[in-house]
Amino acid sequence: MKASNDVNPHQHRIALVLQGGGALGVYQAGVYQAMHEHRLTPDWVVGTSIGAINAALIAGNRPEHRLARLQEFWERVAHGDAFDMSQVSDAARQFNIRMATLDTVMRGVPGFFTPRGLHPFSLGLPVDPEQAGFYDTAPLVQTLRELVDFDYLNTANGMRLTVEAVKVTCGRRAAFDNQQQAIGPEHILASGALPPGFAPVRIDGELYWDGGLFSNTPLETVLDDAPRVDTLCFMVDLWSAAGDEPTTIDEVATRQKDVTFASRSKNHIEHYLELHKLRSLVRKLHGELPEACQKRTAYAMEAVGSDSTIHIVRLAYSGRDWHMASKDVNFSRGSIRWRWEQGYQDAMQAIHHRSWTSFVPAETGIVLHEVVPDRAESVSVK
Repeated sequence: MKASNDVNPHQHRIALVLQGGGALGVYQAGVYQAMHEHRLTPDWVVGTSIGAINAALIAGNRPEHRLARLQEFWERVAHGDAFDMSQVSDAARQFNIRMATLDTVMRGVPGFFTPRGLHPFSLGLPVDPEQAGFYDTAPLVQTLRELVDFDYLNTANGMRLTVEAVKVTCGRRAAFDNQQQAIGPEHILASGALPPGFAPVRIDGELYWDGGLFSNTPLETVLDDAPRVDTLCFMVDLWSAAGDEPTTIDEVATRQKDVTFASRSKNHIEHYLELHKLRSLVRKLHGELPEACQKRTAYAMEAVGSDSTIHIVRLAYSGRDWHMASKDVNFSRGSIRWRWEQGYQDAMQAIHHRSWTSFVPAETGIVLHEVVPDRAESVSVK
């Protein structure tokens, strides 16, 4: 049984849902640090793209090593800055970040990916599907093997890990789950194979691309899980669906990328609540049947399940990044450290309020807790 503490007094299952977003993903690491310090150890981590990498680093290491492995990964992929970003003007920071981003495009990211150079694919010529990308992610395979203990990850009683991808040939979502199969580096790579930068990854004869092409926030995986149990779900978003009207090319490109990869959690939540109400109605009607009828239809009630409540703690990266569409490839060390700190502070804010510990009626389907950009907290009961 899960140990009770003041931040999870009801011993809810803890899920951590991590969105895709490239270099923005270090914000998720900061969120995890705050959870780690308060013994909010996930029972289940679900990730897409960079979220899958962070998820593997968490689930694929013993508790005492998890934070250190996250820190080592993000230090490896960080680009050195020309100067101390905290000591210069905003204009100088912008210039430094543009140079770091250009360096990523031209030379790749250490321990992550390298450019293929004058590769036939870059020249518009046909190649093997596994080579159909501008960059080679072989360095990431080595990094994952060094920082993730895949034997530990696949132990029967370890932390549950689910990483999401999409099948190239049919466009359907695919979920790789260590409760169903052994997870290896190839599954993590598949989840982050965003075209045309990265080539698809072949697993058991099937080609897979980045799960963010289908749904960049895998919340529905948690909502659809059975059997349903009371859950405290930390959902970490890296892209904002809301934004100002764009007026420049950079702002248009940024808004387009934000809208493309922003969370669809509102739709997932509404769908879940509709099903929750139907299940509650079926249970109520079943209870009003004669006893003999209840016994004959008991098998049907197993599929309906019991009432459960999901607390969703939404933590959203709020950095504006000067409306740079390339913010997800900004691996500047100063930016990496700033984003980590923002994730940590936002999660600490949520944990300080811990509004999920307040009483809610048993029939409540979802309670949404949000830490919004102004650092205030809002709670919505569904």
